[in-house]
Amino acid sequence: QVQLVESGGGLVQPGGSLRLSCVVSGSIFRLYPMAWYRQAPGKQRELVARISSGGTTNYADSVKGRFTISRDNAKNTGYLQMNSLKFEDTAVYYCNMRTTIGDYWGQGTQVTVSS
Repeated sequence: QVQLVESGGGLVQPGGSLRLSCVVSGSIFRLYPMAWYRQAPGKQRELVARISSGGTTNYADSVKGRFTISRDNAKNTGYLQMNSLKFEDTAVYYCNMRTTIGDYWGQGTQVTVSS
């Protein structure tokens, strides 16, 4: 069974930074892309960033230049470094891995940007 566990969310002031982590159980992590999504209250879940198994990255326009996605295959862990946070970044953030054996999600971690 593949499990994804996020951590690192919290309350931060505008302009601040947070680093989210996603630890993936099992041995599949290095084989597949992983992604971060977010869902704000009353809105649909949206893709924030994706990283391929080889390290190629893609970002939503709203976070380009502020967020950085990365992965450490030796630690089965993905990261989302979030800088220059804005009020509109407030959401529950989820990590995701879409594989040939299933589509896996973490439980989510709350990020709140507030003064």
